[in-house]
Amino acid sequence: MAEPNRFNDGQAYERGMGVWSRLAGEIFLDWLAPHSDLRWIDIGCGNGAFTELIVERCAPAEIQAIDPSERQLAFARSRPGVRMAQFRHGDAMALPFAEDRFDAAVMALVIFFVPEPAKGVAEMARVVRPSGTVATYAWDMLGGGFPLEPIRREMNALGLTLPAAPRSDASRMDALRDLWAGAGLEAIETREITVRRTFADFDDFWETVLLHSSFRAAVAEMAPRDVDLVRTRVRALVPADAAGRITHSARANAIKGRVPG
Repeated sequence: MAEPNRFNDGQAYERGMGVWSRLAGEIFLDWLAPHSDLRWIDIGCGNGAFTELIVERCAPAEIQAIDPSERQLAFARSRPGVRMAQFRHGDAMALPFAEDRFDAAVMALVIFFVPEPAKGVAEMARVVRPSGTVATYAWDMLGGGFPLEPIRREMNALGLTLPAAPRSDASRMDALRDLWAGAGLEAIETREITVRRTFADFDDFWETVLLHSSFRAAVAEMAPRDVDLVRTRVRALVPADAAGRITHSARANAIKGRVPG
C-alpha cells in the first residue's frame, strides 16, 4: 500500500474512523458467523480497531495483522485487548505468509487504498486454506456511504476538491463481485451494512470530522468565512434532535467468498 494513503495517528483515527469501523465491523462479523479457534489475518489493520473486534467476538486461535504504517501498528500493539495478535509491517499486495496459512482473511475499510485491488484479493485467497473465507467491507465511496460524505459534498460544491481514496471504484458492490470472482472464489455473497453514530452536538460532530487528516488539511487552508459557510451548510444536512444531538449514518458494502477445495 502506497505511502500517501497511510493514516499515522492511531489515537485520532480511533476517535474519528475507528468508532465507525467498529460499528460496521460488528455487523460484518455477525454476518460472517465464523467458528471459534480459527487462524485469521487482518490486512490493513490500522490502529487495531477491527483486530480487537475479532479477539472479542470470534475466539480466534491466532491473529496476524499487517499494515504499512508503523505508527498505527504501535497504537495497535498498545491495545490491552489484542495481546494475542501479532502485528507487523506489511503490504497487502505481497503478504509475508505461505499459501494455505489461514482459515480467514479479512480487510476492514481497506480495499479502496490498495493500489491494485485484484492483486490484494488474490493474495488474500493465496494465504487462505481450501474452504476458508476471504471477506471485506468498504464504505460505499461512490454511492454516498462514506461517514463524512456531507462535508465532502459541501466542500466540493464550493470548489474545494478533497482527495478521494485512490481506488474508490473498488468499493462498488459490482466491482467487489468482479474482484472476488476474478480471484476464483466460490459461494460469493454480498450485503449492505448501514450504521448510525450519535454525537453530543454539532461541534462534537465537526471536531470528529477534523480528526480525518485530509479534511483537517483542507479546512486549515480555507479562509475563515469559507469555513463558517461550510459549517452552516453541513449543519443543515445533519439536523439535531431536541437535545441537540446529531445522529448520522454511513453505509458499507460487504462481500465474502470461499477458497475452492
